[in-house]
Amino acid sequence: MTSPSELTCAELVELVTAYLEGALPADERVRFEQHLVMCEGCIAYLDQMRETVRLTGTLREEHLDDHARDALLHAFRTWAIE
Repeated sequence: MTSPSELTCAELVELVTAYLEGALPADERVRFEQHLVMCEGCIAYLDQMRETVRLTGTLREEHLDDHARDALLHAFRTWAIE
């Protein structure tokens, strides 16, 4: 069981974009990085996200049509973490 200050895998997934953009507040960044120390699955997820960003470049929400945006949001919201 996690303590209130520990980040869960699901919370990390929700915060990964802000982390990669350097937009997490310092206390959240510390929780994020502490979770990575103990979770190989989340390390792999973060590495995959970094590689995705590297391969696709910068894609902003305003570049997507409504259908594409909704499809991406649905995919990420329903993605199961193993």
